[in-house]
Amino acid sequence: MKRVIFFILIAALVAGPFGTSAFAGTAGVDSGRPDGAAMAVDIVVARPVGLVSTILGSAVFVVSLPFSALGKNVNQSYDLLVVSPARYTFDRPLGDFD
Repeated sequence: MKRVIFFILIAALVAGPFGTSAFAGTAGVDSGRPDGAAMAVDIVVARPVGLVSTILGSAVFVVSLPFSALGKNVNQSYDLLVVSPARYTFDRPLGDFD
């Protein structure tokens, strides 16, 4: 019985690294084009969330504008609260979440 367990253990240790390299080889293959599921999730979930975050970010920017002006960081707060969500919503290709 010890010999069988020893043989299975040796076989697993030898075959283990080869199995993981097979998975790694297929994971890196990418055509560069998003698939239909990614596009559907983008249309149904990501774009509406981006639109809401653009609207809320604009409202927060207007409320924080006097404080940003006092701190002399109006451009930085505008870029972070308004421009970044707007670019994510309207300026990226469909299905591309990078």
